[in-house]
Amino acid sequence: MTLPEFYKNNDKNICLMSIDKSLSKKSKDWFLHAFDYQYSYHFTWLGIPIIQFPQDIVAIQELIWKLKPDLIIETGIAHGGSLILSASILDLIGNGIVLGIDVDIRDHNKKIINQHPLKKRIQMIEGSSTSKKTIKQVYKIAENKKKILVLLDSKHTENHVLKELLAYSPLVQKGGYIVVFDTMIEEMPKNYFKNRPWDKGNNPKTAVRKFLKSDKRFKIDKAIEKKLLITSCPDGFLKCIK
Repeated sequence: MTLPEFYKNNDKNICLMSIDKSLSKKSKDWFLHAFDYQYSYHFTWLGIPIIQFPQDIVAIQELIWKLKPDLIIETGIAHGGSLILSASILDLIGNGIVLGIDVDIRDHNKKIINQHPLKKRIQMIEGSSTSKKTIKQVYKIAENKKKILVLLDSKHTENHVLKELLAYSPLVQKGGYIVVFDTMIEEMPKNYFKNRPWDKGNNPKTAVRKFLKSDKRFKIDKAIEKKLLITSCPDGFLKCIK
C-alpha cells in the first residue's frame, strides 16, 4: 500500500467511525469512567508529568509538526509536561519557542523546567493570563512571529476562557489554531467537580460557543475530534479560516 493509499484508507475509516453511534457512546462512557481515576494524570513527556489524555498529546504533536509555529502560547503550566512536549517538537523542527503562562508557577516546578535539556525553547510568565500586564508581555514576545499556536488550559470558567480567547485570538493567522482544553466539562455530570468554580453550563465549551458567535475568523475543526474519538477537547480545536 502506497502512502497516499494508506491515508485514503484512514480517511475512509475515520468517516465510518464518526457515524458509528455505538462506538461514540462507548468512547464517551469510557472517558467518563476513566476520569474517575484521574486517568490524564498517569503520563509523562520526557520525564515530566503532562496531565493530558494520550490522544490529545498525539493531536498536539501533529498540529505542531504540521504548523511549524514560531511561537506556542500555553496558558496553564502545572508540572510543565505540556511545555516540554511543545519544546521537544519545536526542537526537532529546529525553530520556535513555547511561552508558558500561569498565575502561580511553583518553585519546584520552575526548577525542574529550568533544568530540563529543552529549557532553551521555553519562556515563562508568572501572572494571570487575562491581566493587561501579562497580555502586553505576550504581545511583546509575539512581535515579528509569523505563525502562532495558542493552547488554553488554565482556569476553566467560561468568563476566564472567553477573556483568553478574545485576548489571544488576534495573534493567530489564517491556517493556525487555538486549542481549548477541557471543553468536556460540559459533558460531565453536573456538580462533578467539587469545590471548583467551573461546572456544566460554565466551562471552556460554553466560552467557545460565545466566542464563535462574535468571531467569524474561527471554526471548529471536527476532523481532529472525529479521528481521536477520545479527547478532553470536544469542539475545542479551533481553526483560523480568515
